[in-house]
Formats: sequence, structure tokens, C-alpha cells
Amino acid sequence: MTYVVVDSCIRCKLTDCVEVCPVDCFHEGPNFLVIDPEECIDCSLCEPECPVDAIYAEEDLPADQQNFLALNAELSLQWPVITEMKDPLPDSDEWRDVKDKLQYLER
Repeated sequence: MTYVVVDSCIRCKLTDCVEVCPVDCFHEGPNFLVIDPEECIDCSLCEPECPVDAIYAEEDLPADQQNFLALNAELSLQWPVITEMKDPLPDSDEWRDVKDKLQYLER
């Protein structure tokens, strides 16, 4: 099993979760983070750290977020690992409560 970053993270990219990960499984894109399912050890440390509730255990993924399991796997192969907390995107506060943000994902 793995943890999965879902669309709540898009255009926020808050990195609180990155610092607690013991295996460096987070990867950073322009406006989104993903978890490498091959590296994730299912420790659950990241989930409570996310201020926008954008991380779910695979088994708890809401039905409308199931596509993010494959998306995390795909993008983690393309994007670099992130291991340290960074400042959020400048307009992240404006995007925290926006739903259905997949169309804003930058690859």
C-alpha cells in the first residue's frame, strides 16, 4: 500500500509533509507534489502534516480521486525528489479551498 497526494495539493504545494518522510518518497513538480508508490513505506507520518488534507492512504482514497494513484506513480518517475520544506506557492492561500483542480496541474 502507499499514500497518495490528491488534487487539493495542486496550486498549493505545501511541503509540511516532506520533512517528516523517512524515505524521501516525495517528488516535486511545478505546482504539485506526488508520492512514489515504490518508495513509500506506509508509515502514515505525512497524512496528518498536510494542512489541506491532500494525502490519503491508498485504501481510503475517495472515489473521485482514484485517478491520482496512477498519476502519483507516473509523475514520481519524472519529477525530482524533494526532501526539505520550502515556502508555499505565492497564491496558495487563494487555492486552498478550491475543488476539482486537476485542470491546473502543470507537468
